[in-house]
Amino acid sequence: MNHSAKARSARPEIRNPVLALPSARKLAEMDPVSRRAVEAVLRDLADDARARADKAWRSHKAPMAAYWKAVSVYARHLARALRSAQRLRGGADG
Repeated sequence: MNHSAKARSARPEIRNPVLALPSARKLAEMDPVSRRAVEAVLRDLADDARARADKAWRSHKAPMAAYWKAVSVYARHLARALRSAQRLRGGADG
């Protein structure tokens, strides 16, 4: 692996594309209690969607498996963006 590829993959917006969205800044503006509550809901959603994707895959329903996998990944990225917003604000609120 060359140095530029390693540096690119270490950038937060590459690892979590949600961070590159203009509206991602609004996540950091949420109050800490709301941020933690939404993060918890998104993590639950991600876990449930992952289980649904696995079930659909075992049932040979690839399109539904792909859909639920995408839901899971996106929910997890959003939850991590909320956690990142907390750290970017100094972590004092959470």
